[in-house]
Order: sequence, then C-alpha cells, then structure tokens
Amino acid sequence: MAFCRADSVSRLSNRTLERKPLLIGLRAARANFLPGLILQVTMLGFVLAYYWQPSFQESLNVLALWKERYGYSFSVGLSIVAGALVPEFLKITIFQRGRFNSRNLEEVIFGALFWGVVGIFVDLLYRYQAVWFGSDVTLEVLIKKVVFDQFIYCPFFAAPLTVWVYEWKNRRYAMDGLADMFTVSFYRTNILPTLIASWAVWIPLVSIIYSLPPLLQVPLFGLALSFWVLLVTYITSVNKKPTP
Repeated sequence: MAFCRADSVSRLSNRTLERKPLLIGLRAARANFLPGLILQVTMLGFVLAYYWQPSFQESLNVLALWKERYGYSFSVGLSIVAGALVPEFLKITIFQRGRFNSRNLEEVIFGALFWGVVGIFVDLLYRYQAVWFGSDVTLEVLIKKVVFDQFIYCPFFAAPLTVWVYEWKNRRYAMDGLADMFTVSFYRTNILPTLIASWAVWIPLVSIIYSLPPLLQVPLFGLALSFWVLLVTYITSVNKKPTP
C-alpha cells in the first residue's frame, strides 16, 4: 500500500501543484524520512529477532496462528485497528485533549469501512503472490513480490483507490464532479506525488515484511501501519505550533 503524510506536502500554489508533482513528492518523501527510517529500523529489528531469538519467534508465531485460524476476519480486524481506531484515538488524546465529538465518530466509521476493505485487499495480495511467486523466503521471490507490490499493485490500484476515496470524503461524498478524479491530470497532480512520497518508506518496509513467512506478512503489515500512525502523530504533535 501507499501511505504518506498529507501534511508533509509543501504548501504550493495550484499552478505549481499542476506543474511539479515530482517536486511535491520528493519534498514529502524528505519530510517522511525520519519517521520512515525509525519505522524501517523497528521492523527490521522485528525480523532479525524473529530469526535469531526463539522466544521472540514463538511470540510472533501466535499472530501467525491467529491469522491461520481467523483468515480474512483477522486481516479486517487488524486493519481497522491500525488504520481507523489508532489514528482517531491519538487525534482525540493528543490534539483534542481527550474531548470526543461527533466528527470523531464519523471518522471512525469511515476509517473502519475503508481500512476493513483494505485489509481484505492486502490479504488477497499476499495470498496470490504466494501462489504466483512462491512462499519461500528467498532473494528472488522477495524481489518479485516487492516489484509487483510497489510498481504494479500500488500505482494501478492501491494508491489511486486511497486517494479517490479520501478525496470523495473531503468533498463530503458529493457525486458531482467525480469524473475529474479519473483523469490523467488528477493522477499526475494528486496520486503520483503520493506514490513518490510513499516509495521511500514502503519499498524498504515491504521488503522487510516479505522476508517473513506468509502467515506473518499480514500481521507485520498491520504492525507497520500502526507504528507509522504513531510516529506521524507524534512528530506532527511536536512540530505543531500552538494557535494564538
């Protein structure tokens, strides 16, 4: 999947947005560098501990057993927690000082629906890649999965879907003007910068995820997404200037 910090994109004019999507993506990638690096090192630590520490391997294998037992339900639940509940909880506790409002409920419902569906797509992606490329953890298999994930699945499905859905949400679910989201211009100015920004973080991440056995790939994706939300929220809260 392709994920990036929306607030990390520089505030440029609409004309600049139309002409410099590559520049926008690179600036967002630079803004994502520190949290992305922290997340990559953390996930790499998980993988190394899995292969070198038997006790840690046993702990992660519990997640693999849950994934095997509950299948898509596990993937959906994990994605909802990581993509919907965690960010909204952090928003309430950090930015709203613990004050819950109706907008939070709306965000949770939207996030649960969207990320629940994403959980199914990610599960399907990992299942079919195991069929197409194999389930062995080898360099050849890993490269094939990373290339398909980041350069076919993301640019042609995951990134457009995410941007379209969130843009529709930002328009308050209005049906008018939706056609302009399915144009080359919209892809170039909105989806391409998102892809560029996310590649810097998620190419190393999915490489780490695919280094684990298939049953642990979805759980590690969920953990990576949760840590990403935590890091982005923390850094955003630190950098946020108090309003006068």
